[in-house]
Amino acid sequence: MKLFVAQYLLFLALLFVLFYAPTSVASIWLNEGQTKITLFFLDIFLKPEQLKGIDIWINPHYKIIINQACNGVIPILFLFASILAYPSTILHKIIWMGLGYVLFSVVNVARILLVVYVTQAGEGQEEFYWSHDIVGNSVLMLTGLGLFVGFIKTSSKRIKDF
Repeated sequence: MKLFVAQYLLFLALLFVLFYAPTSVASIWLNEGQTKITLFFLDIFLKPEQLKGIDIWINPHYKIIINQACNGVIPILFLFASILAYPSTILHKIIWMGLGYVLFSVVNVARILLVVYVTQAGEGQEEFYWSHDIVGNSVLMLTGLGLFVGFIKTSSKRIKDF
């Protein structure tokens, strides 16, 4: 367990430096690309002209900005660090990382849509806090936990005392 925690923290730091922090052209490209993918799918479900650039207009006075922090990369990197730290085959890790990326991307779009619709239905600020910080983040955490449990349960190298 100590080895897993140490490796998890190491992988998490490395993944954030390499793929999230603006430390390289690759990380900037990856985050901009993920934001564009997120915005593309959001545009399908939003009202016409509601999405302008990276802004989702709730009403003429309130908008939600979809930037790097909202593109879903953060929970993906937490999942990837967990998968990389857990002893399993490389193929099994790659399959679950791919599955995790796709599922987190879909769940993140659904989370943003939930925030938009709940915020539109209410006054704005309080509904945004509730739908984004409480419900939305809980959904992301439960998704990550479910994926990691599924990864462990299907791993051929399961550790009995993990």
